[in-house]
Amino acid sequence: MNRLALFEDRSALQFTPIALMRPVFELLCGQFTARERMLKSLSVEEWGVLIRPALTEVYAEEFPQSRINDAIWLSEAPTLLINGRWLPAAHEIPRLADVTAETVGMIGETVAYLLLEPEEATLLTTDAWDDAIMKIASTRKPVAVAGTELNYPWDLVNHNRQQLLDDFALSTSTSPLTVDSRDLTIVGPAELIRVDESAEIDPFVVLDTRQGPIVIDRDVKVQAFTRIEGPAYIGPGTQLFRANVKAGTTAGPHCRLGGEIEESILHGYANKYHDGFLGHSYICPWVNLGAQTSNSDLKNDYSHVKVPLAGMPIDTHAVKIGCFIGDHTKTALNSLFNTGSSVGVMSMVLPVGELLPKHIPSFSRFWLGRIDSQVDIADLFDLADTSMRRRGLSLTAAQRLLLVSLLEETVEERESAIHWWDQKRGTSPAASPQLSIESR
Repeated sequence: MNRLALFEDRSALQFTPIALMRPVFELLCGQFTARERMLKSLSVEEWGVLIRPALTEVYAEEFPQSRINDAIWLSEAPTLLINGRWLPAAHEIPRLADVTAETVGMIGETVAYLLLEPEEATLLTTDAWDDAIMKIASTRKPVAVAGTELNYPWDLVNHNRQQLLDDFALSTSTSPLTVDSRDLTIVGPAELIRVDESAEIDPFVVLDTRQGPIVIDRDVKVQAFTRIEGPAYIGPGTQLFRANVKAGTTAGPHCRLGGEIEESILHGYANKYHDGFLGHSYICPWVNLGAQTSNSDLKNDYSHVKVPLAGMPIDTHAVKIGCFIGDHTKTALNSLFNTGSSVGVMSMVLPVGELLPKHIPSFSRFWLGRIDSQVDIADLFDLADTSMRRRGLSLTAAQRLLLVSLLEETVEERESAIHWWDQKRGTSPAASPQLSIESR
């Protein structure tokens, strides 16, 4: 199979706030996104995607080689369609090369994959391609597939530990440990450590592989007195400063991390330079967590955690759930997030010495004990651009257009959250203080 297309279905909307600026198959779980994993595992000459129309320009900027919502391309030859929410078991991926048009892979009631014939491409439209895929699937023989159907942001975090174990075999860019082991304390099998030759690891670093492998990618810098428990993945250009990284953690490219991090995913370009606890959480790019920012990931009564997604409480049916923070959000020092918190994109958080609201919508700010709107999009763009230029990047025109559309789409959610919080606290709008946020 040399043609592949990943698709989003309607359930992609359940991954707010972490998928507001990207398709669900570009979310991290383990070492890779679903797209990266498939392209590494299958011999693919051409690939495309079926995504929300609002994401097309941003995605085209990042992946100009992809064919986006392109029915003409799909009509040229048979194409393997894969659901971006399907996290396949390791043994399932090689079998995809032999898929035929007579069968459809199903995980529960959801289509995991099918081979799209050229004449069927006309059934797909940007308004309802998942309906068309289900209709096509009804004509095929269903085959149950192994793996996980991802439905909510916490599913990525909950499966991250196992996926790190599965992805270790795909870590071809790294090699077995080559740094002088006399400068390291290695606990567990040394053969489970892979380090890119460009990585810099100071003396007095502990690498513990008793629970799983550790992969340290290119240009990573690990400062002395850092401890990393496997399974863990430290992505390109990431720097660890006296960090205590617990098992099940993925830190994407170019993060600056310190303090205690447990079983969390930091998608990339995120800062948690200072002390503070981050547990069972997913942090999007360009988030800056100020000094001593911490989150709870376990309720005192050990009951199931609910997470407000777009303001709607969803029962996770799990007891260990942290926070989910969207792109370009900043927190000031001593921010304290409650168990199961959700913070949208481009929000600003200033603590008041107590737990923050569990739901802070996109383009909001929490200060002086209340939520209000950040509607000066030009100022927010300036801040985002300043942050990105510190890493040699900039806010693109397509990203600005996407953010403007998200600002409009989240008006009702924002107004509802502001009204609810003001009623709860009996507060009224107050003067705006100066906000100071540390950034590394």
